[in-house]
Amino acid sequence: MAESHLSLRLARTWRSFVKPSICNRCLQTRRTLASQASAPQGQRDAELEEASSLGGAPDAGSGSPVRDFDPLKVPRSRKRQLVPSRYQFRSPKYYRGPLHPHQPPPPSDPASREFVPGPFSTPRLEQTYHNIIAPDFMTMCYQHTPPGFRAPQKGARLRPWIGDSPYFRNRPLRGPRGGDVLRLLRKPITFRNIPMIERVTVHSFVKGALSGGSGYIHVAGMALQAITNHRVMTHEARTNEANWGIIKGKTVSMTVDLKGEDMYHFLGKLINVVLPRIKDWNGVRATTGDNSGNLTFGLDPESVATFPEIETNYDAYPGKMIPGLHITIHTTATCDKDARLLLQQVGIPFYGKVVD
Repeated sequence: MAESHLSLRLARTWRSFVKPSICNRCLQTRRTLASQASAPQGQRDAELEEASSLGGAPDAGSGSPVRDFDPLKVPRSRKRQLVPSRYQFRSPKYYRGPLHPHQPPPPSDPASREFVPGPFSTPRLEQTYHNIIAPDFMTMCYQHTPPGFRAPQKGARLRPWIGDSPYFRNRPLRGPRGGDVLRLLRKPITFRNIPMIERVTVHSFVKGALSGGSGYIHVAGMALQAITNHRVMTHEARTNEANWGIIKGKTVSMTVDLKGEDMYHFLGKLINVVLPRIKDWNGVRATTGDNSGNLTFGLDPESVATFPEIETNYDAYPGKMIPGLHITIHTTATCDKDARLLLQQVGIPFYGKVVD
C-alpha cells in the first residue's frame, strides 16, 4: 500500500515538470516585447512599440499628432452651432416640484437666480450682538432647572361657558379675564431662543400730500430711500375721511422693510448719530409695544434731517417737505419685557412707567 502511494506522488511531480502551468492558448495571446524580439522578423506584431514614447521629446515634424491636433477645428467645422442647453446650465425660472428632472440650484450657488453676493463685511452692531449682547442677555435671564424638575401646571387659558342657558351650548371657549387677546407664551431663555432683532419697518405719513400736491410724496420718497437704501412702497387711502382731509385712492404714506445688513446699518446710524442729537429727549416711552415683542417710536422732521444722508445733501431736500418717521422694531421676543431689555442693551433708552 505504501509503495503504491509513493509511486502516485512521483507520477504527479513528474507531470508538473513536464507540463507547464500556463495553457498554450494563454501563451499565444500574450504579447510582450521580449517575445516579439525572439520571434522572426516577419511574425512581429506591428502594434507594439519597440521604444517608449515617454523617453524622448515629441517629434515636431509635419506629420506629428501634436501639431495636427486643433481643439477648435471640430466646433468651427459645424455648419450649425449647438444650442446653449447642450453646454450651458440655466436655472429654471419656475419651481416645478421635487420630482422634476430640472431642479434649481441652492441660493448659495452663483448659478442660482436667487444668489446674492456677500456679505463682504459684518456691521458693527451685528458683531456686538453676537459677541456681547446675546451672552449677557442669556446670563441675565437664565433660569436653572435641576434634573427631574417639573414645572407646576397652570390653569387653562380659555374659560368655558358655565350655565344652563341654551346659548352656552357648543360655543367656543372664552378668552381670559380682563381682555379677549391671548398673549404669547414666554418660554425659558436658553442659548437656542435668545431674542434678536428680526426686521425694522420705517413708515412715514405724508400729511402735506393731502393739500400740497405730489411734491411732498416725491421728497419723502427720496429722503426715505436715501436713509434706508431701499425702494419705498407707497400706500393709498382706502376710504374718505373728512376730519383728516383724506381722499380715497390718494397716496398718503409709504413704508420700507429692512432686514439683514441694511437693518443693522440703519439702527447703527439711528442709535449713534440721530438719537444723541435730539434736544431734551428722554427716550422712548416704556408703555410702547404690542405685547408680542414689537416696539414703535417716532421721529419728527427736525430729527430726520440729522441723518447723515440728508445732512450732507440738505439743499436737495426742501426743509418744510422732510417727513417724520414711525420706526417699528420687530424682535423674536414673545413679550415686551424681553424686547425692551434687548433694545436697552443695543442703546435705545426708555423712560416712564414700565408696563409688562
